[in-house]
Amino acid sequence: MKKSKHAVETKNLSISWGEVNVLNQLNFVLNNGEKLAIVGPSGSGKSTILKILAGLILPTEGELKIFGEKQTYLRLDQNNPPDVRLVFQNPALLGSLTIEENVGFLLNKNKKLSKKVIHGIVCECLAEVGLFNVENKLPNELSGGMQKRVSFARALISDQTLSSNTKPLLLFDEPTAGLDPIASSRIEDLINKTNHKANGSSIVVSHVLSTIERTSDKVLMLYGGKFRWGGSIDEFKESNDPYVFQFRNGKLDGPMQPKDI
Repeated sequence: MKKSKHAVETKNLSISWGEVNVLNQLNFVLNNGEKLAIVGPSGSGKSTILKILAGLILPTEGELKIFGEKQTYLRLDQNNPPDVRLVFQNPALLGSLTIEENVGFLLNKNKKLSKKVIHGIVCECLAEVGLFNVENKLPNELSGGMQKRVSFARALISDQTLSSNTKPLLLFDEPTAGLDPIASSRIEDLINKTNHKANGSSIVVSHVLSTIERTSDKVLMLYGGKFRWGGSIDEFKESNDPYVFQFRNGKLDGPMQPKDI
């Protein structure tokens, strides 16, 4: 099978909750190796896009291709799912499992891997995010910042049961929401390091300007279930488009109003 040059390709992608249209006929392409930020006010549907890409929910209408393969099933229903790794806004660690069990969760599906090999892979990934000698601890024994880094280490783990030879698609959902500027910078550096280490493509959903500017090279502006603007990160910084200008400068006046968001 010919390898697709697109990590993600959508055609009229839509999803509705009852009579509410959350996403309305979205069309975009993410090329292999690209870093995209999807931005917009809270409640605009950004995280919903990531859930669709991660195979957690299905669109109501439209078509989604990941690595050239049309996606019609939830991820758990697929025999050979694409390599998509979602880093949640909260660490989403299983409290009853050790850090090693959390990070190496996918590896334990592979019966050909010994416990010693899994341990080595997990410790290597933890070291990549600056964590050492924590593999036997439980999540509640770590600080919130350390738990966040564990979730990034988990994103470095390759599911070796997959036959696909494509590079991974990394999804980051509001990774710096609620963090102070210094903590945000650390997480942004970690996003870039994870991207580089995994050598894949990435989509960051965020409304934090520093995160958008430091972790992406393309930007899509989402509002009212539609993409209102798209361009490079340099164009995003300079654009006078009313949606981008209002978002970037935090203006009350503009096309995005409180009654709608």
